[in-house]
Formats: sequence, C-alpha cells, structure tokens
Amino acid sequence: MVIVNAVLETYDADGFTAWPIAQPSNDRLLALSGLLSPAEVGTAMAVIFNYNHIPVAHAASLTDAHLDQHLAEAEGLIAPGGLLFRDTATGVSIAPGCCSGLENWRDWWDVTRGQKPWLGHDPTPHITHVDNVIQLRQHDGNTASIEITRGELSRLLTTVQQHLTEFLNLARQWATATTPSMADRLISALDQYLLITMTE
Repeated sequence: MVIVNAVLETYDADGFTAWPIAQPSNDRLLALSGLLSPAEVGTAMAVIFNYNHIPVAHAASLTDAHLDQHLAEAEGLIAPGGLLFRDTATGVSIAPGCCSGLENWRDWWDVTRGQKPWLGHDPTPHITHVDNVIQLRQHDGNTASIEITRGELSRLLTTVQQHLTEFLNLARQWATATTPSMADRLISALDQYLLITMTE
C-alpha cells in the first residue's frame, strides 16, 4: 500500500521558545494533518515563521501589518518539505527533494498527466512513466522504486489536500489563541501560498 504525506522539515524549530512546540521526530519530518497535537501545530508554525523570517517576539501582539510587510518584501510564504511517499509493503520511501518546498506540492498533479516536473534535488525524486504506471525512485538509477498508477496518484493527492485542509483548520485554532491580531490574515496567507484549498 502506498501512502503520501505532506511533510514539513522541522530543523528551523531548533531552539524555538516563543511558544510551545513538540519534540522533533528522528527523521525531522512532521506530517501535516488534522491529527496533530497542539504542540505539533506549534512546531509547524515555528518552522513557517522562522523559515520566512517573520518576527516572533511578543507573538500575541503581532498584527496584519507585520505579516503584510513580510509578504510584500518576500513575495509570499514558503515552507521546507514536500510530499513523502512510502510503500508500506516494501518499505521503500521517496523523500521530498531540496529547494522544492511544500508550496510546490501541486506540481505532482503534472505527474498524473504524464509529465516530469522538477521536484527538487539532493535527494532528487526520479520519475519514469510506463504506460499508465508511474515509477518513483529517490535517485536516477536507484533500483528501489514505488509503482503506482496515475489514477492512484490522483487519489493520493486528493487525500493530501484533505490533510492540508485539516491542518489549516488546526492552524486557525492555534493562531486565534497565539497570534490573535493576525489570525485571519495568517491563515489566509497559508492557504494562498501553500495552495491548500484551491481547486485543481
């Protein structure tokens, strides 16, 4: 069985103290869904704030103006991570590549159309199309692969969107309690720049 998770790399939460966060997992990847604990949501938000250089001192007093200034300067939000594929039967995993962050997760829809979008590097997810079957490898030439059909990948991506939407709902609860003066704008920005609820 192949499963796919939208994941954040949590290195940017190291040493974070502005609000409670969870202990990092061994692989330093946090799967986003509606099952996250409040502390795990705090970790995700710590990564997003730190990675995008949004100030976190006095979080409760942050306003829309702080976020709007950042968005104007940085031209959006980005998030380290992407999609993590795992075959539970074989144990093969395909991790997201560097420099193609979670904000690019929808590029995988191009794979369902027979295309080979750039999906990052080090490690580089490698795609081979064989008729209706997609072979995923962590590196070009690597024999360990995950095989799924285009229809299966479409269904998995729909599930990813559901999980991201659930995470967005948790993030709204978190923001209402932690950054109340910018909660609505923050959630709107996350939705916009991580391309969560838009239709394909």
